[in-house]
Amino acid sequence: MNRRITSYYRDGLTFDVRDDGPLDGPVAVLLHGFPERGTSWRAVAPLLHEHGIRTLAPDQRGYSPGARPRGRRHYRLPLLVDDVTALAERAGGPVDVVGHDWGAVVGWALAATRPELVRTLTAVSVPHPGAFLKAMLTSKQGLKSWYMLAFQLPILPEQLAQHGRLDEQLEKGGMTSEEVARFRREIVEYGALHGALNWYRAVPLSDPRATRGRVTVPTTYVWSDGDWAIGRASAEACGEHVTGPFRFVELDGVSHWIPEEAPDDLAAAILEQVRG
Repeated sequence: MNRRITSYYRDGLTFDVRDDGPLDGPVAVLLHGFPERGTSWRAVAPLLHEHGIRTLAPDQRGYSPGARPRGRRHYRLPLLVDDVTALAERAGGPVDVVGHDWGAVVGWALAATRPELVRTLTAVSVPHPGAFLKAMLTSKQGLKSWYMLAFQLPILPEQLAQHGRLDEQLEKGGMTSEEVARFRREIVEYGALHGALNWYRAVPLSDPRATRGRVTVPTTYVWSDGDWAIGRASAEACGEHVTGPFRFVELDGVSHWIPEEAPDDLAAAILEQVRG
């Protein structure tokens, strides 16, 4: 494939894509999390390009202006996975999948359900959903995840974001003022916040079985001990849900925002997995 992919289509939706790096290189699909877009990989992607890797960083469902369906049922996990499946097939798969935060959740589910499309998986910050759910019941993970319940409320989270109250929480979680300003430009002002919140609001509508599959592809999980959202219990249980080759990388003193805060360490972990 020697043409750039700047957008792709699925089920009546149009997704924007940042396609960079050598056209003839192996393809890595970079999946952003909440509340960010494909630009969250801007410090990581060039490091991969230097080693011959082509990167595709889509703005996912709810974020791309052409892919913002109304109603939370349109944001169930299987649909999010199908969106990325279409991109991997368009790229000629199998591809190396890298996902941060919610992007990691999609990566885990894609690897479990369509392993023929995933050459390797690098999940960043968020562990396998099975490990996360277990930790919710057996550790303080439930307290760390209070915001997931708060985001179920209609309208209020959007109103709080408009008045800058969500900015405060992002800063407490480790985002720099520059990144918070980017959030306001690229999410709030761009009209993507409502769709982004629908990823959380659709959780009660998703079949729990969609998150339980074991992963057989070579997998690296990258976690940071300064993560305000993900505790050690779920991080260390992640490997229990991977039957293929598995590597756990822990970063010291780094917050949840690994792609922006530790791009060199993250790129090194991705490269080791891809080359392996």
